[in-house]
Amino acid sequence: MSRRTRGEGCVHQRKDGRWQASLQVAGTRRTVYGRTRSGVVARLAELKRQAGCVLPDPGKRTVADLLAAWLETAEPTLRPKTLHEYTRIGELHILPTLGAVKLARLEPLRIERVLAGIAARRQAQHTYMVLHRACVFAVRWRWLSENPIDCVQRPQHRAARKAVWTQEQLQAFIQGTREHWLYPLWHTLLASGCRVGELLALTWQDVDFDAGSITIAKTLQRVAGEVVLNAPKTEAGERVVILPAEAMALLRQQRGRQVLAGLASVYVFPNLAGGALHISTVEHALARECDRLGLPRVTPHGLRHLHASLLLAEGLPLPAVSRRLGHANTQVTAAIYAHALPGQDDGATAIARAMGGER
Repeated sequence: MSRRTRGEGCVHQRKDGRWQASLQVAGTRRTVYGRTRSGVVARLAELKRQAGCVLPDPGKRTVADLLAAWLETAEPTLRPKTLHEYTRIGELHILPTLGAVKLARLEPLRIERVLAGIAARRQAQHTYMVLHRACVFAVRWRWLSENPIDCVQRPQHRAARKAVWTQEQLQAFIQGTREHWLYPLWHTLLASGCRVGELLALTWQDVDFDAGSITIAKTLQRVAGEVVLNAPKTEAGERVVILPAEAMALLRQQRGRQVLAGLASVYVFPNLAGGALHISTVEHALARECDRLGLPRVTPHGLRHLHASLLLAEGLPLPAVSRRLGHANTQVTAAIYAHALPGQDDGATAIARAMGGER
């Protein structure tokens, strides 16, 4: 049994390796479990708070203790990729500089110096966000009396301006990549406006050839090299997307090629072995094709951005574009695409015209 810190209550490690803590609440003994000691202590603190108890601060808890407890507590509510990213940020930017710092000595100036030392401004922003969220829990658990991050200036990051192709460049890409094995995926990205993870997760059960549509109900991510399928972040992300006739014809051809090759894959856009296609394969191939054709480089997400820009330029109303993209609301769409114009077309007709085809 591990010796407990004063004020923590009964905390011990079980034979199966898990940690356990107990507390008497209104005549009933409540028990919490966890994989780490700090996680159990955090849950016990929350239990005491809910029961109206004040947890004495032993003054020995560190930023490392807080980060471990917060991640374990938040794990059930986080996507695997998000949890992996938060953990990575902690290991790279927080623990080496702040891990041993006692929470009582976690001052805004110290935090600002750490953030200033992170060369990549976007990483500094993410580090700020992780620290802020962890400290929100620390205040709730009474480990801190106030959130020191509230007094820290958020790092600024100005994203590089993304390349947006002209109509001529778009046509050059479409005509110049037709023979590439990834062309059906790139064309579908342009024609649907889907996120690349949504199309990598697309299965043949999600394709309705009669209706000329695809159903987006999941997204594919890789976490520590493992394939993870998740539901979209919001209800709006689950949607049916009508595609132009040419895009549906390409999907029929894609299905036929898989059958002829004897490729028994559930995925519409698999790798050459029939498994889940890696996004890096898509990104690198797209970059090479852009260079070969003398076009400004775009990412798979850039094709989604181009799709939305084309729809708005064609006059499709902002709410219709927002629904097609799977945004939670039109404010999200408006914040990214500020040039919405009124119109009456449906998305499939507008994108077919913009890409030089017919619905």
